[in-house]
Parts: sequence; C-alpha cells; structure tokens
Amino acid sequence: MNRIRLLIVDDHAVVRLGLRTLLADELDIEVVAEADSAEEALVQVNHHNPDVVILDIQLPGRSGIEACRDILTQFPKTRIVMLTSHAGESFVEQAIRAGASGYVLKQVGNEELIRAVRAAFNGEIAFDTHTTAQVVSRLKKMESQVEENAFKDLSQREMEVMALVAEGDSNKEIGQKLNLNEITVRNYVSNILSKLQLRNRIELATYAINHHLKDHLD
Repeated sequence: MNRIRLLIVDDHAVVRLGLRTLLADELDIEVVAEADSAEEALVQVNHHNPDVVILDIQLPGRSGIEACRDILTQFPKTRIVMLTSHAGESFVEQAIRAGASGYVLKQVGNEELIRAVRAAFNGEIAFDTHTTAQVVSRLKKMESQVEENAFKDLSQREMEVMALVAEGDSNKEIGQKLNLNEITVRNYVSNILSKLQLRNRIELATYAINHHLKDHLD
C-alpha cells in the first residue's frame, strides 16, 4: 500500500503534536516532517517531497497563502490542504486562488481532516462541510449575478429575436412572427452577436439556453 507522505506546517508545536498524534493510527498516512514557518516549509518540501502538506494559514513572516504559492511554484505536484480557524469567504477565495487543494477549519472533526488529506492526495477538492456550504453559497450568488447581467445590453426586441433564433427559426420565420422584414431581423441578429461577442447563431442559441433567456422575457 502506498502511504500518503505528509508534511505538517503550523507555528504552534502543540498543534503539530496533536496532528501527528491524530494521524499516527492511519495506516495509509505517514507524517514525514514538520515545519513552523513558510521558509521552513519550503526546505522540508524540498528535502522530503511530501504528497500532501497540511498548511496553517497564519504563519509568522510569510503567510500560509504565500507559502502555498511558493510551494506550488517550485513543486507543482504537491497537494496542499489549508488548516485554519478562519472561516471568512475572503480566506477561502485566497486559498483557492493560491492553488490549495483543500480548506479545513480547525474546529471541525478529526475525520473531516483525514478525509481532506486523502481527497487531496487523490487529486480531488477537499473542503470540510462548513466550507463546502460556504463555497456553494458564494458560487450560487455569483451565478445569480451572472444570470442577471447576461442580457443587460439587449433590448426587449433583441431578446425576442434571440429567443426565436434559439428555437431554430430562420430570419424569415422570425420576421413573420414579430412582424419585421428579413433585413431588420438580420440586423437584430448581427447586433446581438456583436453585443454578446458571439460568432454565430449556434453560439447565440447556446447562450440563450444556458442563461435561461425565456425567464428574462416580459
């Protein structure tokens, strides 16, 4: 059985001891080294080549976020799980942008941390349940904002034309349904493509469907 080679990075010795004790009974995980700073973490990663690094977000000197970037720049195959007491959205977002594979709160149960280490090792995203709920909520909020702005540059008539294009109607058929001549319809389609930076009617139809155009029509 291939054991997960693990590096623990935390500036508190009692936390490192607790983590090492917690993981001692896991047959598939081996703690190969510890570090108490970002600088020492780089040294230990270089020396031991761990599969996964448990990295505290708050470290003396360079932060865990900076350490995460540094490690992944030099050792891109390393998986990093941020372990922190900070549950704020900004910290989670910074960790993700830095390339972390996981984000686990120190307050959660031991099983969640162990699960996150294994998930990271397997190339999966590893969040504890609290952070997962937070990320999902943020993504839904962002998706909602994107949805609201999807057609903000289009007039009501342009959206009506777009909806019919999405249904597969030709310019002639659209003109008949909206009482417009073909040239006017063609101009509407051209304007829509330009405004949404789309290349053709297929992309236009796909955009309309993916962003639920019919829900935006009066």
